Amino acid sequence: MRKYLMAVIQMDTRGNKDANLKAACDFIDEAASKGAKFVSFPEVFNVIDEGQEAPELVPEGRTISLMAEKARRHHLWIHCGSIAEVNPEGDRKFNTTAVLNPQGEMVAKYRKLHTFDITLPDGSVAEESARIKPGREMVTVGTEMGCLGLSICYDIRFPELYRYLALHGAQILFAPANFRMATGKDHWEALLRARAIENTCYVAAAGQYGKKHGTSDSFGNSMIVDPWGTVVARASEGAGIAVGEIDLEYLDKVRAHLPSLKNRRADVYDTVRK
Repeated sequence: MRKYLMAVIQMDTRGNKDANLKAACDFIDEAASKGAKFVSFPEVFNVIDEGQEAPELVPEGRTISLMAEKARRHHLWIHCGSIAEVNPEGDRKFNTTAVLNPQGEMVAKYRKLHTFDITLPDGSVAEESARIKPGREMVTVGTEMGCLGLSICYDIRFPELYRYLALHGAQILFAPANFRMATGKDHWEALLRARAIENTCYVAAAGQYGKKHGTSDSFGNSMIVDPWGTVVARASEGAGIAVGEIDLEYLDKVRAHLPSLKNRRADVYDTVRK
């Protein structure tokens, strides 16, 4: 499908998984009623519980199974933001996203590569690596909706990941997130638009909104950015959805008029050694 509507879902996820999943299902129903053929959720959309979320199996767990039912019911694609995935080899879980087709089948799975280990401007310390084991694979998948490139939240600060995805065919980059207010207000949109422009890709970025654990505000501002860097859809404050058009013919035109991917000097870059 060369042109269709995509919905990015902005959620205020808390510690009650039942309530969160009900809200997610309601948002899918709303997106489908607006004509969306693809729905994308934010990072840790099913539960946020002070970092102690019980991990699930992927795709056999409750969350992905429920999303698969919704995909089949509405005959649409669902990008499952991210959830905590069981790590059979240790205590640290994976932060994992999955893509489901309209038959409810999982066509791709990606585990977050970069863990958020920093001291924020407000002095608070985040050490995601203490509880999340980073993945080791970069993932693209060709679909009837375009070639998808997968990432999660903090990954957005590492442009080499997105260049790899673009060079391996990605046309739509997913960046589900739980960005904090302290960094989001200055960096979120700039990073998303940069990744879209430099790779001439669409970027679908569903985000968390609201105060989590009573200590940090999630930035929200879920959006879809087109290959020219224009924000074509943006969520309002609070939980809700934003719907924007994905037009792969327009993407082809941008790449034809501004062929930066073709103009790369790999013959020079590959000669650089540490």
